[in-house]
Amino acid sequence: MDSLSKGYYALVIGATGTIGAALTEALREDSNCAYVATLSRATDPGFELESEAGIAEAAKRLASQAPFALIIDATGALTIDGHGPEKHLGALDFERLRRAFEVNAIGPALILKHFAPLLGTERAIFAKLSARVGSISDNQKGGWYGYRASKAALNMFLQTAAIEVQRKRPEAVIAALQPGTVQSPLSAPFAKGHDTVTPAESAKGLLAAIDALPAATGAQFVDYKGQPIAW
Repeated sequence: MDSLSKGYYALVIGATGTIGAALTEALREDSNCAYVATLSRATDPGFELESEAGIAEAAKRLASQAPFALIIDATGALTIDGHGPEKHLGALDFERLRRAFEVNAIGPALILKHFAPLLGTERAIFAKLSARVGSISDNQKGGWYGYRASKAALNMFLQTAAIEVQRKRPEAVIAALQPGTVQSPLSAPFAKGHDTVTPAESAKGLLAAIDALPAATGAQFVDYKGQPIAW
C-alpha cells in the first residue's frame, strides 16, 4: 500500500472469512504496514452484525489503537441461515429478506457509523466488500432479489457516508469492492460458468485497486482488477 503513510495501521473486520483472512495475510506481508488489527465474531465474543451494542463496544475497544489509515469491512453473506439467493418472485420471503438486509446492509452501515471515526485525518481508506450484482445498471439477468437489493442498499450507505466523512477528512477514500468469484466452499454452488480467483489473488488485486484510488468526492465502486463498476 504505497499511497498510505509509512508504518500505517490497518483493521480488517470479518477477518476469519475466506476473503478477510486473505486480506489480513496480505497486509501482514506489506512492509509498509506496521500493524494489522482484526475483528470477527468467530474470535471476538459479542461482536455481531445484528447487534449495534456489540459493534459499538468493539469500536470503543479498538479506539486506543487508532487512527487507522485502512479499514476493510469484509463481512456479508450470500447464503444466510442455510438459504441461498431467491431465483424468482415466488421465492420471496419476509424473514429471509429481513435477514439479507441485516447482514449485508444494516450491519455494515452500523460498522460505518462506529468505525469511520477511527480513520486518520490524512489519506485514509474505508473499503467494504460489496458485489457486482448490487449494481442496478448492471442487472441484466434478474434473480437473487434479497442479495442484489441488500448490496444496492449497502452501496447507497457507502455513497451517503462518503459525502459526510469527507467533509472532515477530505483525503478519505470510501470504496465498495467487487472481489470476483472467489474459490471457497461457500461460493462453489454458484461458481459454475464464472471465472474464479483464489482468495490470495482477490486480496492482492483488491489492495492494489484501493491503493490506486484517488481522493474523490463520494464513494467509488471498483473490482479486484481496479476496473470501475457502474452504480
